[in-house]
Amino acid sequence: MDQAFPESDCITILLASYRGAGFIRAQLDSIAAQTHRNWRLILSDDGSDDGTPGIVAAFAASRPAGQVQMIDGPRRGATQNFLHLLTAAPEGAIAFCDQDDVWFPDKLARAAAALSRRDGPVHYAARTIITDAALVPIAQSRHFHRPLGFRNALVQAIMAGNTSVFNAEAAALLRRCAAAARARNIESHDWWAYQVTSGAGAALIHDPRPALFYRQHAYSVMGRNDTVPAMSQRIGKLLAGDYGGWLAANHAALEAVRSELLPENRRILDRFGAALYQPGPMAAARMARIGLYRQTAPGTAALFAAALLGRLRQRGPSSAIR
Repeated sequence: MDQAFPESDCITILLASYRGAGFIRAQLDSIAAQTHRNWRLILSDDGSDDGTPGIVAAFAASRPAGQVQMIDGPRRGATQNFLHLLTAAPEGAIAFCDQDDVWFPDKLARAAAALSRRDGPVHYAARTIITDAALVPIAQSRHFHRPLGFRNALVQAIMAGNTSVFNAEAAALLRRCAAAARARNIESHDWWAYQVTSGAGAALIHDPRPALFYRQHAYSVMGRNDTVPAMSQRIGKLLAGDYGGWLAANHAALEAVRSELLPENRRILDRFGAALYQPGPMAAARMARIGLYRQTAPGTAALFAAALLGRLRQRGPSSAIR
């Protein structure tokens, strides 16, 4: 390894790109401006047919040799691209990165400091400043008040991937679990990461200070979730039935790596899996006994309403029920 990037505190940034020519240069420039200088970047491009590869190549040429690497993505969407990046990452700390955001200069430094204060695996995330396409600030993302943990992670994604940084132990955990997530075609890499880290007993940190500009534009893969229309849309999806399929895929991915989970969380996973195959009233009752919750009262109410109405129920062999 180049002596400019000693392994001890190097953070590998994992950036999934696809047709990002309109915004990616600003993101790359914000990475170059980080006060935490010891980083490397692996960018997985999913077959962009715009100027993205050329922009990345020019950026790589402006950096020290070996600091920036571009690889081919699996061309199966953003989630699969991030899981692919996990398998390509070397040992050590990692940070997920979206192509259209702009990081604050101290983003990595603050994350590194937070990670250094904990032992064992650690998963750090932060709030963001939501902006329009021109980076004009609109609002801060939500600050969550209920505890972070596995009972929340099973039913809600709140550790935003575009802010998430993992220490070496947490990154190794994700790498061990990535193949199962790819095979089960999970919906969201950051939701899955929150489930894996919380399930394994990692320390979870959600920084109330924003770490980046979260750009909203016409081609955003995931939009903001802090407005009444956005929250209503998510509750609508929860009630529509797609959400139940996402829960089942997540459960299958976690079941495949259950040995990584704490014993208590394996039992929770089993009870949750059983609930997904039960009729509505039984499913809602089981989930209530498990103690599952979302971060807001309306969100939790919608979860149990969806279960009660049978919107989360999966069809499958009885062996799926524990």
